[in-house]
Amino acid sequence: MTTRDFIQERIDSLENREVLLDVQNLKTYYPVTGGFFKRVVGNVKAVDDVSFSIRKGETLGLVGESGCGKSTTGRTILRLLKPTDGKILFEGKDITKVTGSKLQKARRDFQMVFQDPYASLNPMQMVGDIVAEPILNYEKRNKKELEQEIKALLTRVGLPEEAYYKYAHEFSGGQRQRIGIARALALNPKLIVADEPVSALDVSVQSQVLNLLKELQIEFDLTYLFIAHDLSVVKHMSDRIGVMYLGNLVELASNRDLYREPLHPYTQALISAIPEPNTAIKKERIVLEGDVPSPQNPPTGCPFHTRCPMAMEACSKEKPPLKEVRPGHFAACLLY
Repeated sequence: MTTRDFIQERIDSLENREVLLDVQNLKTYYPVTGGFFKRVVGNVKAVDDVSFSIRKGETLGLVGESGCGKSTTGRTILRLLKPTDGKILFEGKDITKVTGSKLQKARRDFQMVFQDPYASLNPMQMVGDIVAEPILNYEKRNKKELEQEIKALLTRVGLPEEAYYKYAHEFSGGQRQRIGIARALALNPKLIVADEPVSALDVSVQSQVLNLLKELQIEFDLTYLFIAHDLSVVKHMSDRIGVMYLGNLVELASNRDLYREPLHPYTQALISAIPEPNTAIKKERIVLEGDVPSPQNPPTGCPFHTRCPMAMEACSKEKPPLKEVRPGHFAACLLY
C-alpha cells in the first residue's frame, strides 16, 4: 500500500466515525478595563466565532501565527478558560456552562499536554506522584497497584521505571514532555489537547515525541486537537487542519487538500514560507506586508484584508463566513 493509499484509507475510515467534539460559534473575549473605577472599555477578541468538529480517533491541527487564538481555543474547550459565547459539545453534551463537580467529572475524558515541560510539572513532587495525581483526584487506589500502573505507563512513554522516584529537574526537556504525556494518559482520556507540545524541544527530540504521540493515538484510540505554529509539524501529525488568523478560523480542510491547493490567501502565504528540501524546486514566496492588527480593535470586514495581496473594496466592509468551497474544504474569503 502506498502512502497516498494509506492516507485516503484513514480519511475514509474517520469519516464514518462519530463526532467526539463539536465546537459551535465559540467566542472567548478578555475584558479591557480603564479609568479610576476599572470599568470595561473594550474586549480583546482572542477567539471570535469559531466552529469545527473532531471525530473519534482523528487529529485536527490548529495552525497560525502567535497570538491568533489557537491556545485560547484549546484552553476554552477544556474549560480552563470561560467562553464568552457559543457551545462546546463533547459526545453530544454541552459542557459550556457546566461547573463544579459536573465539570470535574467531564474533565476526566479530556486532558492537556502543555507547551512548556519545564513549567507544567511540579518541582516539589516525584514523577510518580505527578503522574498519579490525576487518578487520585477521582478514585482511591491501592498504593502498590497504583505504583505498578504508573511505572508501566512511564515505560510506555519511553522512560525507565526508576523515573518514578526522581524529580522533574533531573530530566531533559524531551523526557519531561514524556512525563507530561504520561500524566495526560493516566485517566485514559478520549480527547487530548496538545498545545505546542514540541516547540520548546530540540529539533533532534521533536520527531521522537511526535512519533510517540502517533503511536499512543493508535494504541489508546485517542483523539487529538494538535496546536502548533510550525506547518511542517502540523502536516506530519494531522488528518485535517484549521488555519486561524486574528481569532478567526479562515480555512479548514484535509491535510492533503490544504497543502496541495490552499484557498485562503493567508494559508497560501503560510505554505509558501515552508522550506523546500528539494532545492531543484523553486517556490514563489508570498511576503505579507504590515503587522497583525490588534485583537482589541480588529479591522472591519475580513480580518485579513489589511494584509491581503488580493483584497478588494468589499473585503473592508463584509466579513466572509467560513463556507464549503469544495467537498470538505472550507474557506472564509470573498474570492469564493
